[in-house]
Amino acid sequence: MAGPAGAAESAEAADSAEPRPSGFAALGLDGAVLAALDDVGYETPSAIQAATIPLLLEGRDVVGLAQTGTGKTAAFALPILARLDLDVREPQALVLAPTRELALQVCEAFERYAAHLPGVHILPVYGGQGYGVQLSALRRGVHVVVGTPGRIMDHLDRGTLDLSGIRYLVLDEADEMLRMGFAEDVESILADTPDDKQVALFSATMPATIRRMSQQYLNDPEEVRVAAKTQTSANITQRHLVVSHAQKLDALTRILEVENFEGMIVFVRTKNATEELAEKLRARGFSAAAINGDLAQAQRERTVEQLKSGALDILVATDVAARGLDVDRISHVVNYDIPTDSEPYVHRIGRTGRAGRTGDAISFVTPRERGLLARIEKATRQPIAQMPLPSVDEVNETRLTRFDDRITAALDEAPRIERFRDIIAHYVRHHDVPEVDVAAALAVVAQGESPLLLEPDPEPRFERRQRDDERRGRQRDGDDRGRGERRGWDDDRERPDRRRREDSGALQSYRIAVGRRHRVEPRQIVGALANEGGLRREDFGRIQIRGDFSLVELPATLPRDVLDRLEGTRISGRLIELRPDRGGPQRFDRDSGRDRRRDGDRAPRRDDDRGGARRDDRAPRRDDEQAARPARKPRHSSRRDQD
Repeated sequence: MAGPAGAAESAEAADSAEPRPSGFAALGLDGAVLAALDDVGYETPSAIQAATIPLLLEGRDVVGLAQTGTGKTAAFALPILARLDLDVREPQALVLAPTRELALQVCEAFERYAAHLPGVHILPVYGGQGYGVQLSALRRGVHVVVGTPGRIMDHLDRGTLDLSGIRYLVLDEADEMLRMGFAEDVESILADTPDDKQVALFSATMPATIRRMSQQYLNDPEEVRVAAKTQTSANITQRHLVVSHAQKLDALTRILEVENFEGMIVFVRTKNATEELAEKLRARGFSAAAINGDLAQAQRERTVEQLKSGALDILVATDVAARGLDVDRISHVVNYDIPTDSEPYVHRIGRTGRAGRTGDAISFVTPRERGLLARIEKATRQPIAQMPLPSVDEVNETRLTRFDDRITAALDEAPRIERFRDIIAHYVRHHDVPEVDVAAALAVVAQGESPLLLEPDPEPRFERRQRDDERRGRQRDGDDRGRGERRGWDDDRERPDRRRREDSGALQSYRIAVGRRHRVEPRQIVGALANEGGLRREDFGRIQIRGDFSLVELPATLPRDVLDRLEGTRISGRLIELRPDRGGPQRFDRDSGRDRRRDGDRAPRRDDDRGGARRDDRAPRRDDEQAARPARKPRHSSRRDQD
């Protein structure tokens, strides 16, 4: 991305006659890119942008170490847009992202920054979207491709994506890509691009694999480090409520009734949970909507505008969907599902208390999630006070206050009051009913079927269950900590069975046709299924890798469209053939040489679980599968052989 010759001399000459540029202009950006930044309201570059943009404009390779939410997307998107050759209608820039949600987010950012660059075409390429849309766009010509490694590899195997003209390549959240099992795909893609391309690698951490990749594929890269943001704003009041998973909805309802809020974001872990919770809140009379990675950009913008205007009060969102959201009305953030790390926690609650305003953050913590809360408190160096569950009396007091306010507001409408006063007087004269009784009857009519006040609970079952859950949680925490230490578990995130019990939906065991013989690892399974099926890491339970197959716990109610997307998924070059596991162990029939399944048997530990499947037990690889898998381009193999 080197500038034209003589730019330094011209800049010195202009400096003596004109004021020194500031903000993004001081980084070397100009023209249409600066105009787009003015449109989106960017004035001062973030730390990662200030350090990275000049290097990329100079043509240097960069390794950027920064957390999510620090402005990485603009750090690489702006220099790319500033140096695109719009006359060349072939891919010039490729951005790899670990998930389709992030790929869509990056693509949307490119489109915003290119608003004043007519003719720029950006294409998102990810699993779950039909090939037809992507193929049509590629045939028409695109300048920037933003995609997930799995789908990019599919296009390379089909010969529908030509990377020979790539000048700029970006690896976004590289450590997450490698954790999801995309290391081989990423290296194959890198090997399929020109050697003289410019590479920018962004990662939250620097494990050995990332270090090796930067040394192998980047040319004398400049390393830029930005400290992780772990401090929370002093303007935000932080509280937590200990509550079981089953009680979260009732607890949230009470909080919504008692807390004096303007606008609120409720954070959950999964896309499905956003829709489910928003629907339940609407059924209880609250103005709520869901926002997630599947929402079309136009619908997302309409929803945000409704929140800004006051037509909507509650937004139920995932972390990815809420990134970059800045709405003045947001006075409260509720972590319905507490995040597993301090970084997303800081970003979540940072949606409130902005620009000097005050805000409130409330986190729901199940008894087994106390460790997560302690880690967040340690990382942010700030205690999060425990709050009591609002009582029935508090809810009723709030309801009565609001009812009084409605009466007061109605009394201020003098012309309408005068007309209704005559009607009520007429009713009192002809029915001989006291006016106070008539007023009470009208209140009943106005209230409808919903009771105004909650019935007092002679035995506070909700609070008693809460105390019982806390007590049982403390007992289990001690036991589980001991077992976790003995088994090498660091925390709840590495316990699939623990995560499964906290999820709202039941999990079911699915069978896939890849196993130990195919050298498959759990991270490859998670990466492939998450990428192609749009699943999140929280949707996965236990993964058992057997000789010729694997068992994966997934949500029992997988939507039909997710199953359809997973039909053509491959791992290690083999179709996974996902199907529900019917239970019962497979046993080898020595007489017939075939597998047979005994109904009703439990699944005991078997020898092949420990040492792999018998050779005769292995399913033969079908010739049609081998033929259907296109041959990899020769330079892939040669590059790996050289490695």
